[in-house]
Amino acid sequence: MTTTRFDEAPTGKTPPSEVEDFAQEIADQVESFLIALREIARAEDLATGVPMLLLEVSQLMLAGGRLGAISDVVPVDRFEPDAGPDPDLDELRERLGYLLTDVDLYTEVFDPYTQPPELLNGRLSDDLAGIAASLVHGLKHHRAGRIDEALWWWQFSYLSSWGAEAGAVLRALHSVIAHARLDSAREDSA
Repeated sequence: MTTTRFDEAPTGKTPPSEVEDFAQEIADQVESFLIALREIARAEDLATGVPMLLLEVSQLMLAGGRLGAISDVVPVDRFEPDAGPDPDLDELRERLGYLLTDVDLYTEVFDPYTQPPELLNGRLSDDLAGIAASLVHGLKHHRAGRIDEALWWWQFSYLSSWGAEAGAVLRALHSVIAHARLDSAREDSA
């Protein structure tokens, strides 16, 4: 895997406008996800909340895939500037927990390559709030004009945490919808 240093941009490797455009596209996807997540958490209808979460997490995974596909982002400075206080996402977590009460707990295969495969229990509400926290952190850097730091943070946190969390959430939400639709279809045909 190659490393991209944004202080090397003037040598012609990556024009700054391409980096800035890419960062803006990721920031737009992050902001869209965060806005939708807050709106979904305010809803009181599980029947529409779960499909909307499935859609939003799927779209976020596209941003994550793009971050995972680019070469490693290495900021010029080797320390992270203070992004400010972490957001208080307890209300979001609680609202999602309330909305998802009947489906919040799920079991995931943590590592399918271990023998026997390791199972992990999770909560959709916790995972979604954790994903939001990672995304907000990078968004703060982006808004402060620290483009390389924002991209580094989003890429690092995608590879180390929120990518796996989003994948687990996606599979759990897919399962909820599949059971709701396919189980009712079987009941109707019986």
